[in-house]
Amino acid sequence: MTTTIKDIAKRTGVSHSTVSRALRGDPLISFATAKRIQQAAAEMAYLPSAAARSLKTNRSQVLGVIVSSIDDPFFSEIVFGIEEAAQESGYRLFIAASQHDPAREQKIVQAMMEHRTDGVIICSSSFSPDQGRQLLEYGFPIVVVNHQGAENFHYSIFHDDVDGSRQITRHLIDLGHRKIAYLGNSLSGRTTLDRLTGFKAEMQSAGLPVPAEYIHHVAGNSPQFGMDDSNYLLNLKQPPTAIVCFNDMLAIGVLKGCRRAGLNVPDDISITGFDNIIFSAYTHPPLTTFDQPKQSIGTEAARLLLDLLHSSPDGKVFQPKEIILKGRLLVRNSTAASPKEH
Repeated sequence: MTTTIKDIAKRTGVSHSTVSRALRGDPLISFATAKRIQQAAAEMAYLPSAAARSLKTNRSQVLGVIVSSIDDPFFSEIVFGIEEAAQESGYRLFIAASQHDPAREQKIVQAMMEHRTDGVIICSSSFSPDQGRQLLEYGFPIVVVNHQGAENFHYSIFHDDVDGSRQITRHLIDLGHRKIAYLGNSLSGRTTLDRLTGFKAEMQSAGLPVPAEYIHHVAGNSPQFGMDDSNYLLNLKQPPTAIVCFNDMLAIGVLKGCRRAGLNVPDDISITGFDNIIFSAYTHPPLTTFDQPKQSIGTEAARLLLDLLHSSPDGKVFQPKEIILKGRLLVRNSTAASPKEH
């Protein structure tokens, strides 16, 4: 049976309010009385009620986290960073996956309200502006991750994807590649646009053309999309000698698509990913990718949200804030000199 404040009061012979104040560390309760009550609480294995605390503080000590998909290792590392920072401050997480489904998004917003989350971190790439506005109307402080609808919110943490994509493209150009294609994810919004922008900018800087057929978008970021749609690029009249993939998940599928087409990576074609998910080092061959500081992104997002929640007692909040983090290029065995250089 769960021990209550009433049980402690009965055992120590004091009122309910005295027990409550002693357990909160109220300095008006004498040291001896407080010590006696706290000792009794420990012996009786008393655990304070989160629900009762929330009624008094008007805080649930819960942060909402919305991701596109819980089975994507990219999001799992971001959530790990969020959880580390949240736990340090005594918060728990309520995690929901949108699955790129507007109906699910609406239910998620309703669930966040019903669970009285104190604030929300949006990591979902396709979370609609309408649902985001509804969260704001409910009064939730919101932090968005990696540009996801950042123009609709005041607080965001994101990685410099333009710079990362430029570095990957420059790496391929330095290897002698001139026919370089880009495989994007049409559902990722601003993220894929930033990575495409970096790709185009670096190609233009090198004076290299990008034929329209060399830019191909798929409706997702799973390995299945990468494997299936690699056929389009590989079967072009003049196929590319290298493919810059939106992320590692697509690149993993492209690697399999190349093997299925009888191509050797990297001797016949070079493939790059983005994000450095845990699997990228164990593909065959290991994947050249761009390492986003995913855990740091999650940690910074949680810290910013917690700062917003504790900004000031009069309800004022910070000025709009945008935090930009940088990653690093990881060169592995999926890239090599252009075939014409062999």
